[in-house]
Amino acid sequence: MKKHDVIVREGSPATLGATWDGSGTNFAIFSANATKVELCLFDSRGRRETARIPLPEYTDEIWHGYLPQVRPGQLYGYRVHGPYDPANGHRFNPNKLLLDPYALELHGNNRWHDATFGYKIGHPREDLSFDRRDSAFVMPKCVVVDPAVTWGPDLRPNIPWAETIIYEAHVKGMTALAPDLPEHLRGTFGGLADPRVIEHLQKLGVTAIELLPTQAFFDDRYLIEKGLTNYWGYNTIGFFSPAMRYVSSGSNLHEFKLMVRRLHEAGIEVILDVVYNHTAEGNQLGPTMSFRGIDNASYYILADDPRYYFDTTGCGNALDLTHPRVLQMVMDSLRYWVEACHVDGFRFDLASTLGREREQFNPAATFLDAMRQDPVLSHVKLIAEPWDTGANGYQLGNFPPGWAEWNDHYRDTVRSYWKGDQSMLPALAASLTGSSEQFDKRGRRPWSSVNFVTAHDGFTLMDTVSYNDKHNEANHEDNRDGHSDNRSWNCGVEGETDDTEVLDLRDKLRRAMMTTLLLSQGTPMILMGDEVGRSQKGNNNTYCQDNALNWLDLSDPAPRDAAFSDFLRDLIALRRTRPLLSLPSFLHNRKLQVDVAWLRPDGAEMEDCDWHDADARTLGMRLQNNTQGLLVLFNSHFEGVDFQLPAPAFSENWVCLLDSDAGTLHLSKAPRVAPGMINLSSRSIMVLEDIAE
Repeated sequence: MKKHDVIVREGSPATLGATWDGSGTNFAIFSANATKVELCLFDSRGRRETARIPLPEYTDEIWHGYLPQVRPGQLYGYRVHGPYDPANGHRFNPNKLLLDPYALELHGNNRWHDATFGYKIGHPREDLSFDRRDSAFVMPKCVVVDPAVTWGPDLRPNIPWAETIIYEAHVKGMTALAPDLPEHLRGTFGGLADPRVIEHLQKLGVTAIELLPTQAFFDDRYLIEKGLTNYWGYNTIGFFSPAMRYVSSGSNLHEFKLMVRRLHEAGIEVILDVVYNHTAEGNQLGPTMSFRGIDNASYYILADDPRYYFDTTGCGNALDLTHPRVLQMVMDSLRYWVEACHVDGFRFDLASTLGREREQFNPAATFLDAMRQDPVLSHVKLIAEPWDTGANGYQLGNFPPGWAEWNDHYRDTVRSYWKGDQSMLPALAASLTGSSEQFDKRGRRPWSSVNFVTAHDGFTLMDTVSYNDKHNEANHEDNRDGHSDNRSWNCGVEGETDDTEVLDLRDKLRRAMMTTLLLSQGTPMILMGDEVGRSQKGNNNTYCQDNALNWLDLSDPAPRDAAFSDFLRDLIALRRTRPLLSLPSFLHNRKLQVDVAWLRPDGAEMEDCDWHDADARTLGMRLQNNTQGLLVLFNSHFEGVDFQLPAPAFSENWVCLLDSDAGTLHLSKAPRVAPGMINLSSRSIMVLEDIAE
């Protein structure tokens, strides 16, 4: 399109972004402090700017215009004029091509170059200097999109929270090594949509897949210079666009939607890990790629000295969700993924930042209140990572009704108990029953606690029983990154070994920890690859490792790992068929008519002195309603313990459903066990059932 051929009409400020209406495209972008906004159109390869058009109208701080000639597929960006005055929070630089915050699709990848910075790199005045180089040649371009897609009879699974079992995964990690997939589909949305990949999730029995960030993000410059990448993706630059790197071919939007539909057809919900706490533009020395150049003072929380940022994320900046237009962008983005892309929920990274009123967390903060009343978003699954890096950032249990939260206290408790630490029985009992001390408030339910033993951030399950210390040398940070408090135990040998005795012990602990997870009240979450012994070689912070450390390999599991996978599959089936393991309310709710009793090895109920016995490592949990009962015996001691089985309430004998020591589950034709003394093996769990006949 030649510049002199462009027709521009006033358009509408009503819908932000580039909106194709079947006849032309309306462009609208928010900036309260700009003096002029120019729309830049590019050729089909994004290399040549073909037109630069000032948006003709400015209404309610929205710059807008309508171009009847512009069709879907057109590449574009913005140049925004205004004061370059970092000392007062303004960083306008029209030499920098900027991404539309509402872009539905991006074309091309970011190429790091000094021209992407609004100031002169290396200048003695740093960001107070001004760079006049055009950045368009290294910037991705936005794409005008026709969002229409034929969904057909896509039915959301709508799994109740109490029945939800989450599988945390990475789009590329799930399929990069899938041997049956064509090469071009590996590591993509299309690969994850393949029935052969989805079949693995179905056989395992999980009900939801929680994907690490899939919104458009950039690799950090310092990582590229080290030969690394931002593999995890917590560096978002486009909140409406799928990440370009996960696209096999064609439109990334349609490929993403295909993935969602295929997972729904398999009865699996899709939860997106989203990063609305900060952006990829970093601190005052970061690049100018979008928000900073559009209206820095509106989009970000500035420090008392507005040259700098108020940062509670550790990533250089924090979005200002108290600003109505920034809040609107986030809410519009979330609704877009639900309504247009049919996702079923979100996990919010560093969610305490989203609930802040600067220094303090407030469960009635602007964003959290907006989510509670939203007619769309209040009905999807909402999961908070309830901490950030700022003061008063740890907020486990303090999010409002309707939210679930990652429970790292659960993780630490379970790991410490099975490692054999002292004085763990009170914390174990609380964790098994839904962490009511944290979550039983304001009518919240046990599912509010997302229980996990492992997650992407930390050791895998195999590494938790194979390493005492982190080994993050591959990250090129001298092993300083990542947590040092891992609550792990290597079972006598650091790392890989051929010692059968050590391997047997590691298998026992893997089974014990996964059994604990699936027997606990709350929402269990399993990390991708834990079912087949995936190891990161002791690296507990693999955020920058786009390689086999992070990829799932299902091609030829070792016999031990295949057996563990079968055990976990049966364990999930056990949970899904025993309602006592996923109750809709906390146990003290009398309407449940479920009783819990805590037993000592002699069969008597625990007394106060027993809970305070630092050396006690054996505990019985008896759950019972009017028709059935479960007796779960835990022993983290290094030796077997004699345990007196009480008499069943409904029959003469107990039925042994599970013995984690032997790695056996009996979902049918389970052996019967008479009341009396049994030997509970070291570092093991036994589950016994009592059903009215």
